[in-house]
Amino acid sequence: MRGLRSLIVGLLSAFFSTAFGLYFPPHVEQLPTITAQTSGSLIGLQYDENILFKCEAKGNPRPTYRWTKDGKDFDLHKDSQLIIEESSGSFLIPNTKDKAKYQGKYRCYASNKLGTAMSEESEFIVPMVPKFPKKKIEPAVVTEGDSVVLECNPPQGIPPWQLYWMTNDLQHIEQNERVSMGLNGNLYFSNTLLSDSHDDYCCFASFSRIRTIVQKPRMVLRVNPRQGYDDITSVQKRKPSILVPSSHSTTYPKKGEELELECIAEGLPTPAVEFIKMWENLPNRTQIKKFGKLLTIPNVTDQDEGKYMCKAKNDLGEAEHYFQVVVEEPPSWQEEPVRSRLAEIGSDIHIKCSARGKPQPTITWKRNGQPLDDFPSTNYKVLDDRIIILRAEQRDTAVYQCEASNRHGTLLVNANVLVMNYPPLILTPIYLEYTAMLGRSVIMDCEVFSSPPATINWRREDPEGSLDGERYSLLKNGSLQIHKVEMEDMGQYKCLANNSEGTMSLTTELFIKDSTRIVEPPQDMKVKRGSMAELECQVECDPTLRRELETLWMKDGMNILTNVSEGYFTDDGILQIVNVSHSDEGNYTCVVRTSLDQDTASAYITVLDVPDPPVQLTLSELKDRSVKLHWVAASDHNSPITEFIIQYEENHWEPEKWKELLRVAGSQFSAPLTLYGHINYQFRVIAVNAIGRSHPSIPSKRYKTPPCAPDRNPENIKIESQLPHQMDISWEPLLPVEHNGPGLEYKLSYRLMGVEDSWKEQMMKRHSFVVRDTQTFVPYEVKIQAFNSHGWAPEPRVVTGYSGEDLPLVAPEDISVEVLNSTLLRVSWSPVPQTALRGHLGGYTVHWWQTKSLMTSKRIPLERQSLTIPGNRSHTMVPGLKPFSEYSLTVNIFNQRGNGPSSSPISFTTPQGVPEQPPILRATNFQKDSITLVWAPPHETNGFLTGYLLQYQTVNDTLDELKSVNINAPGTTQWVLRDLQDDNWYKFYLSACTQVGCGSAISEEGGTVSEAYEQSTSEVTSSELTSSKQPMASQEWFVAVMCGVALLTLLVLIGCFVIKNKSGKYTVKEKEETLADPEAQAMGEESPCEYRKEMQLHATLVWGVTEPDTQTSANRRNQIGKYITYQLWSMTEASEAFKTALLWLTQGLIYYTFGNR
Repeated sequence: MRGLRSLIVGLLSAFFSTAFGLYFPPHVEQLPTITAQTSGSLIGLQYDENILFKCEAKGNPRPTYRWTKDGKDFDLHKDSQLIIEESSGSFLIPNTKDKAKYQGKYRCYASNKLGTAMSEESEFIVPMVPKFPKKKIEPAVVTEGDSVVLECNPPQGIPPWQLYWMTNDLQHIEQNERVSMGLNGNLYFSNTLLSDSHDDYCCFASFSRIRTIVQKPRMVLRVNPRQGYDDITSVQKRKPSILVPSSHSTTYPKKGEELELECIAEGLPTPAVEFIKMWENLPNRTQIKKFGKLLTIPNVTDQDEGKYMCKAKNDLGEAEHYFQVVVEEPPSWQEEPVRSRLAEIGSDIHIKCSARGKPQPTITWKRNGQPLDDFPSTNYKVLDDRIIILRAEQRDTAVYQCEASNRHGTLLVNANVLVMNYPPLILTPIYLEYTAMLGRSVIMDCEVFSSPPATINWRREDPEGSLDGERYSLLKNGSLQIHKVEMEDMGQYKCLANNSEGTMSLTTELFIKDSTRIVEPPQDMKVKRGSMAELECQVECDPTLRRELETLWMKDGMNILTNVSEGYFTDDGILQIVNVSHSDEGNYTCVVRTSLDQDTASAYITVLDVPDPPVQLTLSELKDRSVKLHWVAASDHNSPITEFIIQYEENHWEPEKWKELLRVAGSQFSAPLTLYGHINYQFRVIAVNAIGRSHPSIPSKRYKTPPCAPDRNPENIKIESQLPHQMDISWEPLLPVEHNGPGLEYKLSYRLMGVEDSWKEQMMKRHSFVVRDTQTFVPYEVKIQAFNSHGWAPEPRVVTGYSGEDLPLVAPEDISVEVLNSTLLRVSWSPVPQTALRGHLGGYTVHWWQTKSLMTSKRIPLERQSLTIPGNRSHTMVPGLKPFSEYSLTVNIFNQRGNGPSSSPISFTTPQGVPEQPPILRATNFQKDSITLVWAPPHETNGFLTGYLLQYQTVNDTLDELKSVNINAPGTTQWVLRDLQDDNWYKFYLSACTQVGCGSAISEEGGTVSEAYEQSTSEVTSSELTSSKQPMASQEWFVAVMCGVALLTLLVLIGCFVIKNKSGKYTVKEKEETLADPEAQAMGEESPCEYRKEMQLHATLVWGVTEPDTQTSANRRNQIGKYITYQLWSMTEASEAFKTALLWLTQGLIYYTFGNR
């Protein structure tokens, strides 16, 4: 960064080019440059098509072309057979019979008025069919044990080729430590055997490039036996000598190729060959082939250089040979040469061409394809690998060629040197608009062509501003880079280029956008196979780019096609994967992009599934009654295997039905299995993980266990009977697989316990037996033993049971009762002797029933009640008795057969109790200092009623002291409380009393008024209190609720009267007759119509209503209406008009319901 308002840098326009040369504007002259060429060797085979020699170049003016062949000019137009491409310098050699005349080395030259470029040299080869010379080969005759070499001497041909030895009938000659073929194709015998004699040793050479195999005339080898010896002796043995190589050798492998060192020795016995690298270990890449006679090192490097030794040895001595390995390499550039150079007039130009190789390459310089010595000049110097042109002039413009060569190859580079002066020419289009994302970097281009190099200057135009700071950088090609752009960077910028020849400028504009970013990236998830997965990717971007925003999804780097067949759906940044399968597991990437930027986020979906079935089931440790099962767990599909279930199937009792045998932990992959006898088993294994069970594995091989005696005896022996003089014995039979062999039977043994010493036995195949003519309920010992054709099961255990039961003979005695209170009784008795029980004791049953009430002389219907006491108990409590009543009670014993006789009845009475709560209490006739209370007596007095206890207290803001009044007149049903405080609210409690005490109290509230007044009716209800107290009943919502309750009550009462009228008159006499039936009594107690008696009493007290059945139908309707209206009247504080309307409504409903009945 230089200056406050500009960035200035000097840039040489020669450097905004590619590796192949400068970029020149179309109207600027430029030297020719080869753009396409043929290099290396071309093989013209008989079956190939035309051979193309390519030569294409660019330049201004357009280049012209010429060719040389073997260093001499080759005019393409003089040969009519050649096919010339007029648009370039390329030509084709046709595939004709006489194409061999075109063999040679070719080079192409492209020229214009500025200079000449030269192509690499390429060679055209037309191979001849290789042939072995046809000459007679004399037989090779040796003495047994001698060494011999059969020479191949293959003809020269185009590699690769392959050599091998066979007989005439195409049988390969067997090679081993004694007989082997060398790299030169010769067949070497370290020593000979008589069996080596053959008349048809043939050497074959295969040339794959030309699809040709040639054969050398057959050779004869005769091995004569050694005279005078019957066998090989120590005299015939000899120490090794080296056959190949024949003398000290140095090899020069090319770097990167394969090094081959061959060492073949002769001797008897056959020598063993060993390779050693002197003073070092052999490289790890070393391979020993051909029975130890060939060492190879692939991709040889400089580190593989050195001295190697092969040593051949046998019992008589050893022979050695040394190899010197020198690794060489073809030429390569130490640094890439500059291929184009634009220089100003008068400058010094350096052209460097530095190469390396082994041997060191020779550097040759040319100018426009001609040796540099052909251009005498005083302004340049050649210094080995470089040329220096001093004070260059336009006439020094040329293409300079540099060739680096050694025996392994040649490198060629064309260096275009253009000497000229040119004013700045900005190649970037003017008025370009750039858009950058906030916080990112942006590069604004300003490419300039000029000579000498132009100075580049950038500055802000609109608004003007400084380009100082670390965020601004000027690149080598003249472009301006702004890092981490801000909104303030938006505006116009100008690039100025100037040199000694002139000046040029460029204006451009920069716009800033908000960056595109993912705000809710997808999350890693685990999904069960077959379910649906959703990945969400929510993004924010610049509003102006919203329409072009694109969301893409990728899986493992590949784009996802969203369609039904693929199972992928996208909607508003959400990727749905339906019916997830194993192939859906992987890394998913959300890519959101606009034309300016993009953002990515990834998540991994793990697919969970039941495990794959276990595999490779094998059996080991096979024994008569056990085996060990092994298996290999398959994929657990991302949920660890928790256990394995081992199942078995047998093909005799329940074929193709698999049963569970054993479960083992998920970390266990074998299990010992205990087996039954005489079963042909096969096993399978199921793997279990948190998702579920795998499919069963492929079953194992079958394994059949030999038969044997049963392992166990039957269990769950039951001894019971339904009849007194027999005993039923049954047991749980053995499972079929537990038989362990054929012919299963059961031996049943039984005897009287403590009486008989010997056992009575029965053999049977069924699993039950009946012992008849037994005594009643006597103990027996029983045992059952399994048996099959291979022996008995272990000794069975003995169980004890009893023969059949009978009904008990006697009843319990010494029955006594203790009355604890008016409703509870304690009963006790003496236990029945075991001899009279005649069975297993079940328990005792207590029966009781009320014979009469001590308050009335009414008939009591018989209603027996019972209480069962299990086990051997001799007392119990009897609850739920009625007070002040007379009862009878019996006790009997029972066993599994049934009940014994009952004891003689015993009578007892219950004392008086406290009365029930009075059913009705009403406060009426509210005066200034008095209130009248009206009530109905309790339904059940539980004794002789002696009176009532009336208590009251004020309940204004707090509860005052409770005051009591004893009413000793049992027939009284109303009471006037006097001397009360005016304008006060009271709560009253009323309970009925007997000699025992008082029962629970009923409560009611009412209040005195501030002034006394006369009521229009004979009674006053609590609803007529002064409004100053404002009780709850004065609220409108409470009035509405009470009206609804009243109407519901009306409907219930109507239903009750309809039911009663269907069955006749509803009289007191009918009620009493109904009570004589216990079932009818129970039904009556549950009926809501039973409340009629209370209603009648209250109506009589308040309205003077008498029993309905003594009235006419019209009177009955009026009486019912009066009573119902009274109930509503007392709960509301409505106006007189509302009460009158309510009365008419009620009367109308009753008339509509009952008609004129």
